[in-house]
Amino acid sequence: MPSPAATVRAGSAGRSGSAASRAAQRIQELFVAGLHSEKIAQLLPCMRDADGGPSEIATPRLVTELATERDRINRMIIDLVRSRDVLDEVIDTASGQTTT
Repeated sequence: MPSPAATVRAGSAGRSGSAASRAAQRIQELFVAGLHSEKIAQLLPCMRDADGGPSEIATPRLVTELATERDRINRMIIDLVRSRDVLDEVIDTASGQTTT
């Protein structure tokens, strides 16, 4: 299976630079969100060429898998906010400020 980057390069040959840039940016965002390359490769055909948004051709299985990924990301966000709150308390306490 070709890598997502190779798929973008092959699929962007006839597209404008900005469309290819948006597609590459979307792939980078998916990597940052923690999706692995195999999942991104499955997702690419479900993205529109013009703006990288969703398409209606996603399979029910892919929708379920993506919903699972979204839930995982939401849990990570909750954990990160909790960690940030603890750091804020420590910083405020160490600097003599009170938290409201």
